[in-house]
Amino acid sequence: MRFDDNITACAGLVQRADPDRFMAAMAAPVSVRGALFVLYAFNVEVARAPWVTNEPEIAAMRLQWWRDALEEIAAGKGVRRHEVVTPLAAIINVEQATVLDELICARYWDINNVPFQDLAGLFQYLDQTSGHLIRVCAQVLGDADETVVTDFGFATGLANWLRAVPELRARGRMPLPDGSPEAIRGLAQAGLDRLQKARAHRAGVSRLASSALLVGWQTETVLRRTLRDPARVNTGTLMPGEFRRRISLMRQVVTGRW
Repeated sequence: MRFDDNITACAGLVQRADPDRFMAAMAAPVSVRGALFVLYAFNVEVARAPWVTNEPEIAAMRLQWWRDALEEIAAGKGVRRHEVVTPLAAIINVEQATVLDELICARYWDINNVPFQDLAGLFQYLDQTSGHLIRVCAQVLGDADETVVTDFGFATGLANWLRAVPELRARGRMPLPDGSPEAIRGLAQAGLDRLQKARAHRAGVSRLASSALLVGWQTETVLRRTLRDPARVNTGTLMPGEFRRRISLMRQVVTGRW
């Protein structure tokens, strides 16, 4: 994908708002970076829409704007000009637009401030946000088994969710149906199980498509730390140091094993 002003703008947006995904994209082959920047920029815009205002109606309108843009892309004509929407229309198909629409719908949880009633609700949210994003990223880049990349996306989404618990609570949200140490350990194990399931079927993801999975380079570390010490979730100390983070990303790039 040729880098133009729109792609450059998408890259800048991701660098400012989502440095981990920016690092992962920069570690991917040059030929796929543009597509990753576009999809990650889309995710930034959708993920932050519920948080930029205290008015639920305005937040819902922001999400609807993106749903309308995806509807235009799926229809194949009259797509609005926008630094993210324009290049997005060039790389996704109708099915992928539908998957991304489901991602947006899941984000209404961020507006409504209604606690998850059970694990099924949380797991569905993670599958439809992180899972759907990684699924579309991988399938845009190359051949990728839907189940494999969705399992990987769930595990990565769960790791990121656990990292975000302190901030979500500070914003008045209740991110976990059960915050007890035993329940948090159970969550971590569920994530590790999905991660192992994905890894057992690596052959279902082509080399180029696996570039979309670089974004999960910290997933196993975070989940294993949670399993060993659930208190880290509440204290916000799940992340390794910066040097270790960079080394682990480099190792994944060199080995190609996610």
